[in-house]
Amino acid sequence: MRTGPDRAGLPEDLGLLVELDGGSRLPELTAALDEVCEEAGARRGRTVVVLRVTPASHEPREWPGDVSIQEVKRWERAVRRLERLDHVNIAVVEGTCGGPVLDLLLAADYRIAGADLRLMLPINGGHFWPGMTLYRLVQHIGLARARRIVLWDSAIELHEATALGIVDQVSEDLTDAVHTAAVLRGRLSDRETHIRRRLLEEAASAEYDDALGVHLAACDRELRRLTGTGAKPTEAAK
Repeated sequence: MRTGPDRAGLPEDLGLLVELDGGSRLPELTAALDEVCEEAGARRGRTVVVLRVTPASHEPREWPGDVSIQEVKRWERAVRRLERLDHVNIAVVEGTCGGPVLDLLLAADYRIAGADLRLMLPINGGHFWPGMTLYRLVQHIGLARARRIVLWDSAIELHEATALGIVDQVSEDLTDAVHTAAVLRGRLSDRETHIRRRLLEEAASAEYDDALGVHLAACDRELRRLTGTGAKPTEAAK
């Protein structure tokens, strides 16, 4: 597994391209994810983080295997760290994938899949792994559809992943698709993207009146950013 950043595949040094071996053990994947988050967080300019997951040569059906709860907790923290970056993150997957792939797809801002993608769900002894993938799945596609997948399915085919919005783009040429996405999404990869991502997440559960103040504060910040003023938030936005 190559855990270090590889910028050769990105135009104009827009960001970090990291390849992850889908067959790696959980601690190795956690370390790789923490490493790229650390480097991305140290960048001051706009940066795109691209995670390209290669299918395991021998895909184990069960996930995450023989690990401790501490290792699971570290993995969940690493995935959460990825989805809270100020920078846009793009997940690229292909082939028959299992293990951590659904975690990474649901935590990504943009998801690109090869035409041969098939998602094997994280199942142990017939039961869906009860990690935060389950939570993200409900948040992403709704309770009814998530219930059917979690209780009855063992895999998600490409057409269904696209219909559910788990995949945003399908491409025969993944290298070209990554280049294009990095250019387009890189223009929006900054602190403002992070704020809008948080507003979207909170909208799923917040009551209107509770959300209003947060959105007004964000609007006030945007107005001050556009006018170049450093004024304090107005009373209406507090």
